[in-house]
Amino acid sequence: MGLLSILKKEKQKRRELRLLFVGLDNAGKTTVVKKIAGLDISTVSPTLGFQIHSLQFKGVRLNIWDIGGQATLRPYWQNYYERTDALLWVVDSSDVDRLTICRDELHEILKEEKLVGATLLILANKQDLHGALPAAKIKEVLDLDSCGRRHWRILGCSAVTGTGLLQGFDWLLSDVQGRIQLL
Repeated sequence: MGLLSILKKEKQKRRELRLLFVGLDNAGKTTVVKKIAGLDISTVSPTLGFQIHSLQFKGVRLNIWDIGGQATLRPYWQNYYERTDALLWVVDSSDVDRLTICRDELHEILKEEKLVGATLLILANKQDLHGALPAAKIKEVLDLDSCGRRHWRILGCSAVTGTGLLQGFDWLLSDVQGRIQLL
């Protein structure tokens, strides 16, 4: 029995996925996690280090690693890549001034060997704010067409209203489970 077969059987048996939430500071990663988990979003503060949340979504246990996005923490992101099934990159769509930094950081993380097989969901967050760029424009600025063969999708969303979050998680779960089936 090959290693891929063992991994596939283990994942199917456990029915759990490891999701890594990353992005620049103040993008709304923690708010997205709290909203999808049904937690109170009125008391969100910057994540210093990481937080782990586990929740059930459509019969699958999601182990969510919410990693702080401050510039001083970004060099430590690599410590969390191991065994990641999906990468959720959260973008503050209203922070136009930092979109090039966001693009550069995203492309750096996508070079990581440990994340090669991970599904990528980009959440263009804060669509509820005036001046937020639509997901199509974020796609251009982040140069997502250069992602090659990686499975990815970008969706506009609002962590505050919840708009787009379930659609994103539905796609993510379907894509990851589809890849596991192919293994």
